[in-house]
Amino acid sequence: MWALLQGVTVDFLARNAHNPFDIHPLCEQYVPGYGATTADFHVIGDHPGVHGGLTTGVPFTDMEWSEQFFDTLVDGGLIESASDGRIDAPETFFSYLHMCLPETAVPDQRSYDEMEPYFDAELRAITAHVLLPVGERATRYVFQEYSAIPAGEAAEMDAIHARDRKGAGWLILPIKDPAEWDDDDGERLAAELKALLASDYQQISDLGRFLPDSDPYFVR
Repeated sequence: MWALLQGVTVDFLARNAHNPFDIHPLCEQYVPGYGATTADFHVIGDHPGVHGGLTTGVPFTDMEWSEQFFDTLVDGGLIESASDGRIDAPETFFSYLHMCLPETAVPDQRSYDEMEPYFDAELRAITAHVLLPVGERATRYVFQEYSAIPAGEAAEMDAIHARDRKGAGWLILPIKDPAEWDDDDGERLAAELKALLASDYQQISDLGRFLPDSDPYFVR
């Protein structure tokens, strides 16, 4: 996975970077990651066919529900503004499990497996404190790969929407697919984001205990 980033020069102070890791998968249409390269929050979607972005190149745009989705993130304090396909996100990064537009409406497992190294490279380069998977597919993957939470819980998105869970080095806040939001789903998410931002959400470990001196050594 790290081979995908070799030779890439990144401005790690960039807050609204489009494809900051210069990833180009082997497909004609794709939506790479977008946002802050030092983000504390990583919003994870499925693929452009269901979550949009082909026109602007920015994840979660171009859909009927996009305005409500981003207005909710603004209200919750996760991003500062969103308009015309540009997201002002000083602490947030957006990307997809499957950044290519799939050949079929529902990609098969082999297709997801082929796309996984691209997503994983972005996730580990960002090293966010909080993962926010959007929809059942992304939530199931995050539960399975980055937590001890049973992946089957992703089938109950109504119940787990906007409820944070502890992962393996990450805090996880699942988000119900915006295309399926009910009247209060946006309000629930905004309220939880405000509470999260007001809390000590950072997932930091002190590895100094493994070093010969007593100085702390904090890592994400």
